[in-house]
Amino acid sequence: MIKIDKKIIKKIYQPRPKNAKKYDFGLLLVIGGSNFYSGSPALSALAAFRAGVDMVRIVAPKRAADIIASFSPDLAAYPLNEEWLSKKSLSVLLTMTESAKLVANGRTAVVLGGGLGRSQETQEAVLEYLKQIDTDIPVVIDADAIYAVANQPQLISGRHFLFTPHSYEFFVLTGQKLTSASLEEKIKIVETEARRLKTTILLKGETDVVSNGQQTAINQTGNAYMTVGGCGDTLAGICGALLARGVDLFIAAQAGAYLNGRAGEMAAQQYGEGLTATDLIEAIPWAIKK
Repeated sequence: MIKIDKKIIKKIYQPRPKNAKKYDFGLLLVIGGSNFYSGSPALSALAAFRAGVDMVRIVAPKRAADIIASFSPDLAAYPLNEEWLSKKSLSVLLTMTESAKLVANGRTAVVLGGGLGRSQETQEAVLEYLKQIDTDIPVVIDADAIYAVANQPQLISGRHFLFTPHSYEFFVLTGQKLTSASLEEKIKIVETEARRLKTTILLKGETDVVSNGQQTAINQTGNAYMTVGGCGDTLAGICGALLARGVDLFIAAQAGAYLNGRAGEMAAQQYGEGLTATDLIEAIPWAIKK
């Protein structure tokens, strides 16, 4: 078993070549949001930028996209012409995903699920989207998208998926309860389920557990102040940024967990009980630097 430390960050963040150009460090597509939830995709996107991705494109239902576009000039948000994601927008999602892959010469990834909601229409759209995108595109499957994929686990095997569940979402995905499990038991369960599903899982918790079914790692950065809403969205964004840069799924999951937790530690030193997800985002570059 691997205990994640700062060496993994040093391995990823090497000096950039002087002749680097746009998209060499990735283009990330963030798909999420709904009428009620607009913050999740924005937090993932901002965290991805702070983690070093070159560009993020957000695709969200219209109200969410309009709100997100007002947050920051860094954010490009494409509005879907509906109140929540459904199959009506499937052709737009597929076209934008293919476009991102072509523009970035394959250096692309997707973060899917934050704020989408769990209506039947939305879950069907998520499943159809995942069935039709190119199988070599890495996807961070988070939040509401986990519920959708749990309905068709046969879709997972052999795909470049990274699941980022908390303990209840892990139960939804696998049927395995972790409520009273010790850390040692959690490690065994996560590894067994990752092997069974043939995927990579990053179980969020006091100690994060990362496994691809063959190797398992634990991360112990972070703190109790990170229970605030949005810190899972920042994790998904960081992982997406690393995948878009071409980092391996298992390595990206480890580095994402470490970096998100370390940024949370640094932000908590200043804000304590007042910590917000946006505070964590601003600490990401310092966590990388140190």
